[in-house]
Amino acid sequence: MPASAPNPGYVPRAAIRRRRPTPPARARTDLAHLATRLTARDLWLIELLHEHKVLTTHHIHALAFTSSRTTNRRLRELYHLSVVDSFRPLRTHGSAPEHYTLGRSGAELLAARAGVDLPATGWRKDHTARIAFSPTLEHTLGVNTLLTQLATTNGSLQLWLSERSATRLWGDWIHPDAYAHHTGASSQLLPFFLEYDTGSYNLARVEAKLPGYAALAATTGTRTPLLIHTSTTRRETALRQRLADTTDRLELPLATTNTQLFTPTAPAWLPLTTTTAPTTRLTLDQLATHWPDLSPAGTPETTLPAPGRHTTLPWRPTPPRPPTDTP
Repeated sequence: MPASAPNPGYVPRAAIRRRRPTPPARARTDLAHLATRLTARDLWLIELLHEHKVLTTHHIHALAFTSSRTTNRRLRELYHLSVVDSFRPLRTHGSAPEHYTLGRSGAELLAARAGVDLPATGWRKDHTARIAFSPTLEHTLGVNTLLTQLATTNGSLQLWLSERSATRLWGDWIHPDAYAHHTGASSQLLPFFLEYDTGSYNLARVEAKLPGYAALAATTGTRTPLLIHTSTTRRETALRQRLADTTDRLELPLATTNTQLFTPTAPAWLPLTTTTAPTTRLTLDQLATHWPDLSPAGTPETTLPAPGRHTTLPWRPTPPRPPTDTP
């Protein structure tokens, strides 16, 4: 039997071209126009991206928004305003979340608020590309993930400075990966420097950092712990064996943990001393009471300023107002 004639209006499915709506082209946005479009939370995000270089969608959602849908919608709007830029690294397994950096309009706004020219912010046309292809990208993301976890656990992280800001303040002595203030349920302050150890350095190089921390404490009259987060339990064990004598000799408060044990609220930190070291791991709250006479880090001239006036440093890693579901 001959095949029946097709419907005259029929179009084979394979011939249908699937069309996606084309997003509007990105362009530089006038700063006066931005003033009518940006919220206090947006301005905070601009400063946060300037301070910490790159944050994923997951980081930003956890820090400032109440739903992933709202997060993605607002970030897409900020992207089309050139306030933020983004990239997505290629992975051999699965897919990476979107990674956000500071865009040109965001950098121009930051410069205008600080009363400086754009180059003073450190932003360049290849800003996002330099971060995306940086050999230290995974290290930066590891630090930012750990501190984001602490910042979103009961709001316990009150201060978070990046490696760049810490180096600007204490670069004559140390180059930590971050500096932060933690306040837990006991309301006792735990200031700390963070070294995020991925295992790429040999143990001698890690040990060589300790005298700098001791020299800073002696120069400024402060006592601030050093927390070292390592990649594996095996690496942590080897590191503790290597650092034990130096830590005791320098009288440096130091504790370690590793990726396999760490969670924000669990007792994951083990102080390193040969005399008073506990046999079990402690939470950050317990570390604050384990070491007596702790004090925030300072500089030879002054201690760190308290949060207050506008600054290019996001002293508090939380938005300036409670997050809402609307921009």
